[in-house]
Amino acid sequence: MGLNMGFPEQQQTAPGLQSEMTPVPDCGEQSYEGSGKLAGKRAVITGGDSGIGRAVAIAFAREGADVLISYLDEHSDAEDVAELVRAAGRKCVLVSGDLSDAAHCRSVIERAVAELGGIDILVNNAAYQMSHDNLDEISDEEWDYTFRLNIGAYFHLAKAAVPHMSPGSAIIGSSSVNSDMPSPALAPYAATKAAIANFSASLAQLLGDKGIRVNSVAPGPIWTPLIPATMPPEKVASFGDDTPLGRAGQPAELAAAYVLLASDEGSYISGARLAVTGGRPVL
Repeated sequence: MGLNMGFPEQQQTAPGLQSEMTPVPDCGEQSYEGSGKLAGKRAVITGGDSGIGRAVAIAFAREGADVLISYLDEHSDAEDVAELVRAAGRKCVLVSGDLSDAAHCRSVIERAVAELGGIDILVNNAAYQMSHDNLDEISDEEWDYTFRLNIGAYFHLAKAAVPHMSPGSAIIGSSSVNSDMPSPALAPYAATKAAIANFSASLAQLLGDKGIRVNSVAPGPIWTPLIPATMPPEKVASFGDDTPLGRAGQPAELAAAYVLLASDEGSYISGARLAVTGGRPVL
């Protein structure tokens, strides 16, 4: 796994394509080796076309899970992931569309039930962010969309999925170090990531009697398409340099955390927030 020491300046149009990044993120394509920890499981992963979601999809498939990948419109990236999942001998269903729409969230779950035969794991990972230096730059529409996608979709997906989940199932929300250490330039995003951590903790208590575990992962700065698509080029170049480890993380470095929380090895972990931050504290 290559460790970056800074990135070249670059910029894309949101939501960004992994295939057009320099360097292309490491999502474990060459490195992740499974050992059957998710054998026979069926997983829904939102934002699974690139970045952390892609790394999770690859890891889950190599651990034995069939996966449905929900994504916006990055078709080439999504097809690449589907090929990797199928190369691992697992089924992959691709569903494009905007998760800020509640009806689409419900249709994603319906597709998973119809084509995978049920749901054992839900990973709410799709998110939107945009960098702004002052409050006046944040439009009403951007504020509302960020909340509808980042936390609203989590609610609608979980509500639709829970009736199809059995004891031993798992729900994982992608929070962020921004939930505890909010960047002023990412105010709407940071607020939603705090909400994801809080909602996950509530769900863990609401669903415990059903035997469904709920946790969240709090990544630090991770090299994904969100970065060149939502930050100015000069910030991209120094992205992650201010962590104690002195670098941004690669998506592949998150995969094991999601596998743990999805697998029976995490059978007594619920209501937790697992920090993968390069040394930044999450309390």
